[in-house]
Amino acid sequence: MSTHRSRKKIREAKRKARPELSTGDLWVQKDFANKFNLEYKVDDTLERITVQDVSPQDFIDRYEAPYKPVVIQGVQDTWGARFKWTLERLAKKYRNQKFKCGEDDEGYSVKLKMKYYMEYLKSTEDDSPLYIFDSGYGTHSRRKKLLADYELPEYFRDDLFKYCKEDKRPPYRWIVIGPPRSGTGIHIDPLGTSAWNALISGHKRWCFFPTDTPKELLTVKSSEGGKQRDEAITWFNVVYPKTQKDDWPTKYKPVECIQQPGETIFVPGGMWHVVLNLDTTIAVTHNYASKTNFPIVWHKTVRGRPKLSKKWYRALRRHQPDLADVADKVDVSSSSGQASDSSSDSSSSSSSDESESEDSGQESLSNMKKKKY
Repeated sequence: MSTHRSRKKIREAKRKARPELSTGDLWVQKDFANKFNLEYKVDDTLERITVQDVSPQDFIDRYEAPYKPVVIQGVQDTWGARFKWTLERLAKKYRNQKFKCGEDDEGYSVKLKMKYYMEYLKSTEDDSPLYIFDSGYGTHSRRKKLLADYELPEYFRDDLFKYCKEDKRPPYRWIVIGPPRSGTGIHIDPLGTSAWNALISGHKRWCFFPTDTPKELLTVKSSEGGKQRDEAITWFNVVYPKTQKDDWPTKYKPVECIQQPGETIFVPGGMWHVVLNLDTTIAVTHNYASKTNFPIVWHKTVRGRPKLSKKWYRALRRHQPDLADVADKVDVSSSSGQASDSSSDSSSSSSSDESESEDSGQESLSNMKKKKY
């Protein structure tokens, strides 16, 4: 039952995370809770494979090396998260633990205790609700128990940033909990990293675009989106209809998908994507650098995070000298051949070369608020 204290904590979090929405009315201005069709019939054309049928080398050859997104089934079959990560059990076990649900204008985390967030999640009618996207759980004394509930999929066990110290490497893993209409605006993942997103429960709607899609095609203009221009639901309301018209360039047509519970999506580095939660979702997602994507990740890290790249190189020279040799041969003065988000490789992390934060991760198209999927 809602209490004065919980309502106050929720109001404070909303004010810090989205100060541009200065009154309660602005959070529900579009009435998307009643007017946006979450049951829209999607032409789901994303390929699906079963983990038992595709070897790690085949996965590299067919999907990772050609930068092709794919849905993977069977990854979660042995995970405890399948039954441990319910709203009820998470709310009980982590009741008084704080989870990140946004960032303020200074880039600091906005956090809510799980008990307050669960109350918000179950009752909100906000157009684009707050969304737990927490990267700090893995090093927290209590929340790190979540790590025991899942394991790295066999295709994604290369983790070359592990050679950096845990508190120096870029953020790379997140637990993600959100209600309908929450999501992540159009973006490219930072530093050329690829990602996997394992959906425990609920349904997510995805659109993928080639890395060379002109940014202006994908942008929600402020005249179209107003103060909610960066939100996923705004993108689906404003830009998505344009992608379905005859005059949208064929080469930039989106690949669409409805991610089902138990499915894991591979997101190649450099690919534009946007994600909307169709109902209450619980997921875990990791970004990673592998031997396959290393040349581009190295290129972008040197250009966007030079201090980090120096520390990383020294560690690679000790632990993976063959990769350090590859790094020596990468021409960082020329283009990587892969698009970057305007904020993903440098500005979001401008202070992080001095002191890493647990924040950032995926970046939105503009250099404003960051939300995750």
